[in-house]
Amino acid sequence: ERFVRYARIDTQSDEASPTSPSTERQFDLLRLLVTELKAIGARDVRLTDYGAVLATIRPTAKSTAPAVAFLAHVDTAPQFSGTGVKPIVHRAYAGGDLVLPDGDVVLSPTQFPYLATRVGDDIITASGTTLLGADDKAGVAIVMTAARHLLQHPELAQAPLADQVVGT
Repeated sequence: ERFVRYARIDTQSDEASPTSPSTERQFDLLRLLVTELKAIGARDVRLTDYGAVLATIRPTAKSTAPAVAFLAHVDTAPQFSGTGVKPIVHRAYAGGDLVLPDGDVVLSPTQFPYLATRVGDDIITASGTTLLGADDKAGVAIVMTAARHLLQHPELAQAPLADQVVGT
């Protein structure tokens, strides 16, 4: 659910932009992450001018170890549209072709042999006309899920942790 929610947000980058993040729309997801981190109890949550979300998870064990940082980025490739992404969860993939509803796109295990190895798994695709942005948004979802888990389970001994999600 978290990944699908993030994937719907347009964070397409602009290679010609001199700014960081390279597009203003990347701040839409970054602001959401700030809100979510505050809601789950992270400390020192802030969004920098250069598009990094910073937060701290209080240590639960005394340690002299340096803080650990989780890092993910939110920008997606500029070559494909990030507007109107419609993630589709194909539950318990039964094998065969996946016909996407938009853009006459068919994902076939004949063309993509790896797909044939995923029978029974849930597979997430875009609807066929946009990039899903899975590498970026999955990384962000993993960082946020780990932060939530650690904050919900203070009995897990941990050194100081710092989350950082960067817009570029």
